[in-house]
Amino acid sequence: MRRRQERLYCFFHPLNTTAHYDVAIIGAGMSGIAAGIRLAHFGKRVCIFERHNAPGGLNGFYSIAGRKYDVGLHAVTNYVRPGVKGTPLTKLLRQLRIDRDEFALCEQKQSRIAFGPRNAPGSISLRFTNDFSAFESEVAQNFPAQIDGFRALVAAIRGHDEVALDAKPVSAREIVRRHIADPLLEDMLFCPVMYYGSAQEHDMEWSQFAIMFKALFFEGFARPFDGVRVIIRVLLEKYRAAGGERRMKCGVQKIIARRNRAAALLLDNGEEITATHILSSIGAPETAALFECGIGNAECGMENRQAAAAPLASDDSAFAAPPGRLSYVETITVLNRQPADIGWGDDTIIFFNDSPRFTYARPENEQVDVRSGVICFPNNFSYPGNRQLPEGLFRCTCLANYDLWKNAAANPGEYRAAKQRWFDDIAASAKRFLPPLAPPDALERATVATDMFTPLTITKFTGRAAGAIYGSPVKNRQGRTALENVYLCGADQGFLGIIGAMLSGISMANYHILQKG
Repeated sequence: MRRRQERLYCFFHPLNTTAHYDVAIIGAGMSGIAAGIRLAHFGKRVCIFERHNAPGGLNGFYSIAGRKYDVGLHAVTNYVRPGVKGTPLTKLLRQLRIDRDEFALCEQKQSRIAFGPRNAPGSISLRFTNDFSAFESEVAQNFPAQIDGFRALVAAIRGHDEVALDAKPVSAREIVRRHIADPLLEDMLFCPVMYYGSAQEHDMEWSQFAIMFKALFFEGFARPFDGVRVIIRVLLEKYRAAGGERRMKCGVQKIIARRNRAAALLLDNGEEITATHILSSIGAPETAALFECGIGNAECGMENRQAAAAPLASDDSAFAAPPGRLSYVETITVLNRQPADIGWGDDTIIFFNDSPRFTYARPENEQVDVRSGVICFPNNFSYPGNRQLPEGLFRCTCLANYDLWKNAAANPGEYRAAKQRWFDDIAASAKRFLPPLAPPDALERATVATDMFTPLTITKFTGRAAGAIYGSPVKNRQGRTALENVYLCGADQGFLGIIGAMLSGISMANYHILQKG
């Protein structure tokens, strides 16, 4: 009976009825579901409210013509092999009572940071695997004068408590430059950690840098054979088994506040529900936009309206977090053979840049910046028994300008033409960092399907303002908002990556609800 109830869509519920929960969670992404599992394990009555018809949020999947495409997931970071303890992955598995075999994670083969097109003068490539010593050796070989500084930087990262909720913001560029004098090596270290987790242009907060450096280089990349849906399926099964409720296609329209607390949630269908605590995974600016002091309620005086709408004095206020500026486009090319069969079988993920300095910022004059980006081959993981994905996949990600894409969308024909133009330009840019094909049109001959998402796609299916995948550049480590019983989890709380998102949900559930009884 519970399985049937939790799958009911919002519009099946009668209007203007009231249900009460110990915790209401806004958003069925990784952080929201993980928080729900943790709370349900401790007997809390929990319900997740999701506006869309599919879970996963920024790391979901969709189907076209029978093919399933991952959204967001290139790889699960923070991977460690069985027996390694005290890491984010092992903490996550313990807190959610998941056996590591349930995620069925398969390690990457190898990845690269490639600056300068292949075989061009001055081009340089740093290879790395899930064994950090391989990356250290690459740095020593290519930057012998910097290796002592690099090792000192590594020691500083190892010694930093990047998950401390009271950590003060510090510039990562400033700290890295204390150890690394070569601008090229500096940029090569920043390129992957920025592309896989930074909402800030040009620089990163030091704790954010440490989180991503550890996730990518100290730990590593892995992927389930069937992609992100394996992780989503496991999480939903754990949540259902723990007694959690889930209402899909059931968005939250407003958070009604009285006396600096959330008194009720108004759903899209007009129904009101109440909750002792609310966890929001949809982003800090997006959550703040929901705050409203009960309009039409005689108990809600002007002073309470102002208190609910006013930002907190602390820098930790959700209202201090501006919307993010960084968004992306991603192209997906489906092949009728493995990438290795056309000569692209060595690398799992490639972070590339073709310019003298790496620029991580929103492109101002073009819809897409093809000078840098990320290439991912989901086929090139070490799947057990030499299994192979049924089709080849070639994915490319580049920085994009939300406003310029929004302007183009006013004319559907212009929008379609822009997608085709940039699809071709992104592929041409990425191919410069890969082995040359023989024949040169081997990619086109092998292509059987393509797709592409833009910043508008991200906003449409996740609600993220301006398509900002990593949210606001200002992170709220303690997850507090202007309302005493509303807390943030997910990207704008500040833990990064798929594992980080789930740990964010767990941490905020522990910190604000379970530890306080």
